[in-house]
Amino acid sequence: MRALLCTEWGGPEKLTIGHVPAPPMGPTQVRIGVRACGLNFADTLMIQGLYQEKPPFPFSPGLEAAGEVLEVGAAVRHVQSGDRVAAICGHGGMADEIVVEANTVLPIPPVMDYETAAGFAVAYGTSHLALAHRANLQAGEVLLVHGAAGGVGLTAVQIGKLMGATVIATASTLQKLALAQQAGADHLINYSETSFRERVREITNGRGADVIFDPVGGDIFSESLRCINWEGRLLVIGFASGQIPQAPANLLLVKNISVVGLYWGAYATRNPQVLRASLSTLFDWYAAGKLSPHISQVYPLSEAASAFHSLMQRQSTGKLVIRVQ
Repeated sequence: MRALLCTEWGGPEKLTIGHVPAPPMGPTQVRIGVRACGLNFADTLMIQGLYQEKPPFPFSPGLEAAGEVLEVGAAVRHVQSGDRVAAICGHGGMADEIVVEANTVLPIPPVMDYETAAGFAVAYGTSHLALAHRANLQAGEVLLVHGAAGGVGLTAVQIGKLMGATVIATASTLQKLALAQQAGADHLINYSETSFRERVREITNGRGADVIFDPVGGDIFSESLRCINWEGRLLVIGFASGQIPQAPANLLLVKNISVVGLYWGAYATRNPQVLRASLSTLFDWYAAGKLSPHISQVYPLSEAASAFHSLMQRQSTGKLVIRVQ
């Protein structure tokens, strides 16, 4: 089968397209003919050898995919051949076929196309589990979303509004802030022109945000601790800045702040029931017209390296998707 292959650690220029044997399948697994694969920041780390998981060479990146079920194992009951599904695969999604555990596979709504489905689960799933499960965001609270025009940030804005929060969005350009506003943000802050710390305090009359969604890290994290409400929750989603921050324990103590991490991918093995329930809710919201995914560009598999480069240079907004078939 055809696959985008990583054969050594490095940048997108190291990726090649080749042919590899189709993976074998066990009784609890599902074989999927991949139509499209979402591109995530974790994929860019994985090909450089910087991610928590380091698959053996050669491997295909792509931790979420969508397509048609080709075959199911003897113990699989909830999907069958021919079903349209999305899957969480860890890696391997940028190939003609993937084999995954059945508990990471979900049917997609009839109104959802493969490209939307391929870029849906990780971004929306991350935001939903972070806000609902880890931070316990409540209606009426103030949610501050950093990187609000990115693949995950835009979904956090949408989900925060659905959960009844007042959403403050930060981004580095007016164009990116316009996307956040379209997603439902109530207040916009261009942090390249003004201090988001001071603006958040102004907007909240000095109280600060109740929940802060931070996929950026670095100085953004440090400044966030100074505009968070008493008993606020700061969600550590990722480190797009490339800098891993440290939290001063005295600030956490004085304001009763909770710093809460989310490694979304771990739920697939450690608590798949929570993951499946979250994704089922999100697919229902999509089918009801409550969510509007923003796919900024779809690349053919032959141009996947360009997609990686765009994401790594922070040139993209919303979600990038690779069309496999």
